[in-house]
Formats: sequence, C-alpha cells, structure tokens
Amino acid sequence: MRWCAMDRVLDEPLTKTLGPATAKVMAENLDLSTVGDLLHHYPRRYEERGQLTRLAELPLDEHVTVVAQVADARVLKFNGGRGQRLEVTITDGSGRLQLVFFGRGLHRPHKDLLPGTRAMFAGKVSMFNRKLQLAHPTYERLDSESGEGAVSAFAGRLIPIYPACKGLESWKIAKAVDAVLPHATEAVDPLPAALREGRGFVPLPQALLKIHRPQTRADVEDAKQRLKWDEAFVLQVALARRRYADAQLPAVARRPVPDGLLDAFDARLPFTLTEGQRKVSAEIFGDLATEHPMHRLLQGEVGSGKTLVALRAMLAVVDAGGQAAMLAPTEVLAQQHHRSVVEMMGDLAEGGMLGGAERATKVVLLTGSMGAAARRQALLDLVTGEAGIVIGTHALIEDKVQFHDLGLVVVDEQHRFGVEQRDALRGKGKQPPHLLVMTATPIPRTVAMTVFGDLETSVLDQLPAGRSPIASHVVPAADKPHFLARAWERVREEVENGHQAYVVCPRIGDDLDPSAEARGKSPEDEAEKRPPLAVLDVAGQLTAGPLKGLRVEVLHGRMAPDDKDDVMRRFAAGEVDVLVATTVIEVGVNVPNATAMVIMDADRFGVSQLHQLRGRVGRGSAPGLCLLVTEMPEASPARGRLAAVAATLDGFELSRIDLEQRREGDVLGQAQSGVRSSLRVLAVIEDEEIIAAARDEAVSVVAADPELEGLPELRTALDALLDKDREQYLDKG
Repeated sequence: MRWCAMDRVLDEPLTKTLGPATAKVMAENLDLSTVGDLLHHYPRRYEERGQLTRLAELPLDEHVTVVAQVADARVLKFNGGRGQRLEVTITDGSGRLQLVFFGRGLHRPHKDLLPGTRAMFAGKVSMFNRKLQLAHPTYERLDSESGEGAVSAFAGRLIPIYPACKGLESWKIAKAVDAVLPHATEAVDPLPAALREGRGFVPLPQALLKIHRPQTRADVEDAKQRLKWDEAFVLQVALARRRYADAQLPAVARRPVPDGLLDAFDARLPFTLTEGQRKVSAEIFGDLATEHPMHRLLQGEVGSGKTLVALRAMLAVVDAGGQAAMLAPTEVLAQQHHRSVVEMMGDLAEGGMLGGAERATKVVLLTGSMGAAARRQALLDLVTGEAGIVIGTHALIEDKVQFHDLGLVVVDEQHRFGVEQRDALRGKGKQPPHLLVMTATPIPRTVAMTVFGDLETSVLDQLPAGRSPIASHVVPAADKPHFLARAWERVREEVENGHQAYVVCPRIGDDLDPSAEARGKSPEDEAEKRPPLAVLDVAGQLTAGPLKGLRVEVLHGRMAPDDKDDVMRRFAAGEVDVLVATTVIEVGVNVPNATAMVIMDADRFGVSQLHQLRGRVGRGSAPGLCLLVTEMPEASPARGRLAAVAATLDGFELSRIDLEQRREGDVLGQAQSGVRSSLRVLAVIEDEEIIAAARDEAVSVVAADPELEGLPELRTALDALLDKDREQYLDKG
C-alpha cells in the first residue's frame, strides 16, 4: 500500500527496474511490487561510518544486519575429519558473535574474512550451545576491492539498514533503492500547501531523498517528521470523510418507550448498574435517538459488563419497534452470549410479537451448524419480526437471512471480522441500522483514533461490585520444575474447595502445527524446537498424573458444535472439575465458579491475549488465580512479557506494552481491515501529538471540502493509500 500520490512512473512494476528475480523476492517477502512501494520501504535504522552495531543487543530469531570486525577465524574438523566448519568471531566493542560456515560454503569466507576485516553481515540470529550465532550469513566487505564503492558511497554519511528478508539483505535493498530513487521527484505532494508551509515541512520528494540517503541525523529527523504527517493526515482524512458521510445517512431513531421491555428488564436486575455502565448507556441511547446511524466503539476491561450494556441497547431498539442482531466470532461465544442473554432476561425472552402486551420478545440463536428445522424456525422468526433479538455467527450475513426491521447491529470482538462480513449484516436493514462495536481488548487512545477513527468511543473501565481480584504468577517450569508440581496441587486445592479450573494450551494435538486458535505468538516460537503443548496430550497426562481422580474434559475448535456446547453446559453446571482447552474460551465465557487457570506455554501467547484468558477466572465472589507456565529462560523477552502480565491487571497498560513489543502493522492491519498496515514511520504510541493534530486538521479540511475538489493531490493520495479492502471499509455506509 502506498502512502503518497504517484504518477505512472511510480506505479511501474519493479520487474521493469530490478528484473524478475529480485522483484519476485521483494513481492513475496516484503510485499513490494511497484517503484513507489520501494520508495516507501524506509530504512529501519542507520549506521555511521566508524560506528559499530551493538552485538550485545541482538534479538534471537530475527533477521539482522550488523557491521563488525573479524576478531579471529579458524577451521575445525568433525566426524573424524570427514567434515569441517569455519568459525569466525566478530566484534563491535560491546560484544562478540560467532559466525559458522559448513562444507562447500566455507571456502570463500575463509579467504575473505581474515582477522581485522570489517564487513556488513546479515542472517538469522540463532542459539547454539547457549550462545548466539549466525549460520551461513551473507556478507559484504567494507574494506575489500569489491566494497570500495560502498566505502566511498557511505564515507562521511549514514549507512541505511533496511528491513530485510532471506535472500534479500539490507545492502541489496539499498542498491535497489538507488535504482529507483531518481523517481522520487515524481511523487505528488498530498499535504495542502497551507498546511505544509504553516508547519514548515520539506516537500515530499526531498523527504524521500533524505530518508533514504541522509547526509546527517538532522536529515533523518526532517524526513521522518514530514513522512509521519503524511501517514497520519491521509488516514485521518479518510476517516473524517467516513464520519462525514455517515452523518449524512438517514436512519430510524430508536427511542426506548416508557414502561417497555427495557424498564421491565432493569426492574429485575439483582444489582445496581455501575456509574460507568450508566454513563455509557446514556451515550448509546443518545445516539440511538438520532436520525443518522450510530457508529460507536464500546471498549472496556475484561468483566466490566459490556454485554449487559449492549443488551440494554438491544432492548431499547426492540421497544422502539426494531430488531437487534449480535454478531459473535465463534459458535462457542455465540452460544454463550445467547445463554447469558436468555438467563438475564428470564421470561422476558419468551415473548411473541414485537410490542406485545406481555412486553416480551423472542431471542433466537443462528449458527452455521444448526439443524435444518431449528434454522428454518429462526429464519421465520426474524423475517416476521417474532424475534426481536438474534445472536449468531457469520451465518447471520448469508443471503437467506432477512429481517423484519433491523435497527441495531452489535459486533462483538470487531478485530475477528472482515470488513465485508460486518457491512453485509448492516446492509440488511431497510435503512442503515445503528452500529455498536464491542472489544474486550483495551485500546490506547491513539490506536482508537487511528484504527477506529470513524467511530465514537465509549470506555468501561470500572468493574462491577463483587468481582474478585486475580493473582497472577509466572511458573518457570524449566528452571524450577517443582513450581509446576505445586501449580497442579493448587488446582486440586481449588477443586477440593468446590471450585473449578481451566488449563489452556496453544495447540489441539493431532498435528505438529500450532492451532489456528493460538494467535499472538512470540518471536521465540521458531527457536523453540519442542512443538507447542497440546490439549489432547496435556489432558491425558493430567488425568493419569497430577489430576488423577478429577473430572477432566477437553474443549477445542475442531469439536462438533453440539459437543462443544454440551461440554460448556456441563462445565457451567459444575459437572466438570477441570476444562483443558485452546483459546476458544478466550472471550465471553462466563463461569463464576471457575477460580483457577493454568496457561501452558504461556510465552506463545500475546500480552493482550493472556489478559483476555485470565479474565475467565475471578468472575464470582472467590478470588482468581492465573498461573503462566513457561520454559523460556529468565532473561528472555518472553519472560519479560509474562512478568508484565503478572504485574498488573490494567488492560490499558498491558495494551500499550503489547503494542510496543509487537509490530504495529500487525495490530493496526488486523484491527482495521485484516490486511497489512500502511504505517511505515508513524508510531501510534509515541506519536500521539501528531495523530491528534492530524485528526483536527483533517476534520477542518473535510468540513470545508468534503469531496476534496479543491485538493486533487490529496484526493489522489487517498486513492493510493486505500487498497481495495480498506477502501470498502472506509467508503461503505
């Protein structure tokens, strides 16, 4: 995806400039297809001539480029002299790193890499005998005849180090950039002249030259400030146009009626709404009462009562003569929501016609695995209006599903859905229905502005009274195996005290690949040779070992829907002591009697995901316990993540940590439209001021000229920014 407007030259495929082989590697590994794409593949960092990379800070299992000097080199024999390897030790003054070459691959480096030689090396950092190494790295000497050009080119300048991949090292990318850099002058500037001049930005072609071939550190900063603004401003203009367009759409105002279904429901609640729930509900009811569609994001802590707030909004819409649909990402979650809603509503969920004297409505479930008869009845209830509320999975968006009068769409866990799925459901209303998006993953303000910038935001950060604290601890199974034994003793103690427990594993168990349900894998995964622990294996070991005699069952995504529902019903009823599951239980599962959770291979999950999983315990009056089991060494980044999770229950703080430790593109792309993010230099955590300022500028520009008729360069920039999927996301009403 390209972030500036480009003419035909910049849209040319790289095959014309670089040749088919190099272009293929770039397209497949770096998602770079055009001249413009390559111009926007910015250096990750810069090395100064004479300055060495700190080898002491190399990340395990990442593809790196280092500039260092050969300290020594020696050829060693093994297998009784039949095999030999070249070991080269390089240094940068802060640390040492070993390079290893085997077999035929050692002859050239044996001649090239003599002590004192200085070179750039690239490869994947691995671990051997508890030491970091690069096996068969590619390299380019900086003091050889072949490298004299590189030396003179970079003498007195900064050496750009590009994000690289196997088969395409940083210096090869630099040479490719040299080939296309003259075309930077063709880039059309998307920033309005008044904005650019008012903020003192360099022109875009100059920024591109400075980011790729800076003379000084000041050049880099000038370029980054300008390019960050491009990214922030163009995206915020796209979002502002979406908000403006939404405000022009007609919608049916849905005002709750006095003494209706909502009032009857509220009167039966056995507890008082929190101040946060009342405040957010007022915001939602205010939106529902307007004659243009609500577009609101409801985010909050695990267990803060988002489902209750959403249900009250759905009841208000039913009172006003409409229907409400809740879209859940999995059948387990859809069934759980349906069960919870029916239980909360009691006989108010057993009604007939909308607006009937009994003030009740029908709540139906619609999933892809339902039997034909039940499915036919659910579809009939929806089209006739008999059902005021429907809860379901992607089956809700099929063409056969028709509504009598769809007034509100609630999307649970928005990041799990593609753009087309959400908009297909919204398109089923006679007029655009109101939209409420829910997420249990707390989102920092800047991410909300960037990812969900077309939505108004409501935050629930107050837990209901009676929720118990959750104690979290890291269990270092490799360092202290007796800690793991104690973990199983704690599970038995919880069961003996009348409670239940979860054991979570990253894999199901009938193959060697991690389950698709296990997202947020850590960088150490590939370095860990042992396959991830699996539900089926662990369950068998526990029933035969430390949890022998307890009622242990399994739950995972490949089970038949009826079987999954049966297991969850029996677990909720207290008929199962320990549930060994994948992350299928991550969101929405509510069993107040479950007080303990053991997460196996916890380092293989992301920070936010661990926080979500942990939220399944401590939902009743008894305190919760979450044990994070890992075999990773104490000094590893993975252990650092686990320690952060154990140290705080603040989901917003953890979301910041998660975003800082992961590639922002993964986070933003997933949440926005399921595709790779376009953010190259903008850091949504660090650049809050830029994003907020760009949002204000964008709102002003769109208010003055919604179609951008007076800003053709900006209009072209939007076309270049928006790939097909994202354009649908932003342009659908």
